[in-house]
Amino acid sequence: MQLRPGLHRIQAPLGERFIAMYLFEGPAGALLFDTGVDESVEGTLLPYLSSIGFDLSRLRWVVSSHCDFDHTGGNAALKAAAPHVEFLAGAADVAMTQDVDELIRGRYGEFADSDGFDDPPEITALVRASTRLVAVDTPLHGGERFDLGDRELEVLHVPGHSPGHLAVWDAANRALVISDAVLGVTVPTAIGDPAFPPTYRDTAAYVETIRTLREYGADLLLTAHYPLYEGGAVQEFLDESLVYTDRVDARIEAALRAASRPLSSLELIRDIASDLGPWAPAAADYLIFPVTGNLERLVTQGRVAVSEQGGRRVWEWVAR
Repeated sequence: MQLRPGLHRIQAPLGERFIAMYLFEGPAGALLFDTGVDESVEGTLLPYLSSIGFDLSRLRWVVSSHCDFDHTGGNAALKAAAPHVEFLAGAADVAMTQDVDELIRGRYGEFADSDGFDDPPEITALVRASTRLVAVDTPLHGGERFDLGDRELEVLHVPGHSPGHLAVWDAANRALVISDAVLGVTVPTAIGDPAFPPTYRDTAAYVETIRTLREYGADLLLTAHYPLYEGGAVQEFLDESLVYTDRVDARIEAALRAASRPLSSLELIRDIASDLGPWAPAAADYLIFPVTGNLERLVTQGRVAVSEQGGRRVWEWVAR
């Protein structure tokens, strides 16, 4: 649907959730932000573009917000439909945006060796089946501008969920399109139930991203998996996301202080999960993303120490 002049939200199914893609169009061309998974292109994106009479020859750029498969998996399908389009991605995410093996190994398998956590085989199989990638033509660093003829779009580097995560500021519409750059207190299903934890990864960068986005004073905040946020709801969502990082810190501190020995990542997570969200145990284990980010920040601050026992990382509170 068109939300504001030249700004469209295109929502495709993603299991029990959805993935929202965004089209920015103007007299000088158009930019698409994300392609969903492979089936999103033929099943949702192209039919929507046809329904609004959009000529694919006007599409000049496809920007991948970040490397996750549900944002890049449709890149090859779109390339087949519009071979002239330039594909762009955050510089730090390029390797995982154009190579599914690198994505599975470096992103989803990051904790397999160090912490004993990995996606179940059926999830890995789903990622492979849903993802067809293409080479990235141009890496982006933030600060780039795209002229649509009636307005300019600014690309923002907003790391935290991934190192190269990008957002788009459409100043004429006072709209921030942020994909997964900020994740609230839970990732929801399509009907709003809690699906799994907010999977930010680098807490220090994530907090800085939230603070940066707050400064834009956006009237419309657009994400990949959440409802629309308008007016005062924009700041409320950003603020609750920031407060959640402090909530994770507090639960980590309480659990590590109470422990009689260093805890592994999964031991810690399973101790504090019920205080951080209402997820089923399998979903709650994905707290390994934000909890690790918070632990690493606490190590940097000298409040937590990390060591290894039996081939796994363990954590203990050292601050007085």
